[in-house]
Amino acid sequence: MNLDAAPNVEQAVPSFVVSNMDASVRFYETLGFVMTNKWIHEGELRWCWLAHGKAGVMLQGSRKTTEEWASRGKAGTGVTVCFICHDALALYHAFIEHGISAARPFVSNGMWMTSLADPDGYRLEFESQTDVPEGTEL
Repeated sequence: MNLDAAPNVEQAVPSFVVSNMDASVRFYETLGFVMTNKWIHEGELRWCWLAHGKAGVMLQGSRKTTEEWASRGKAGTGVTVCFICHDALALYHAFIEHGISAARPFVSNGMWMTSLADPDGYRLEFESQTDVPEGTEL
């Protein structure tokens, strides 16, 4: 795949680690966001996608305290931008061909995902929908 070819990336959706999932969901719903996807593990909402028109945010429940996150001190800590693509696997192969270090793709939340970090530690995820079973690795 040529990185200069037709656009592959369709949307960027920020993903925020939150300390209280219920309070955060209520806040976004108050703003008019609607939950369009979610992951419940052991009876607890652990991840969700909230949309408002074509905009959206992902919320991921934190297992760490605020002090633990703050003690890391790196600008990108806890910040992830998810780019929803036509084909995340094609982007992964293109990244590798261009010498960009990217994580081996795997299926998470019904999507192929590969990730990398920018120089400041911000995590960039490139994802595309799939019917492949959760946890499958390339």
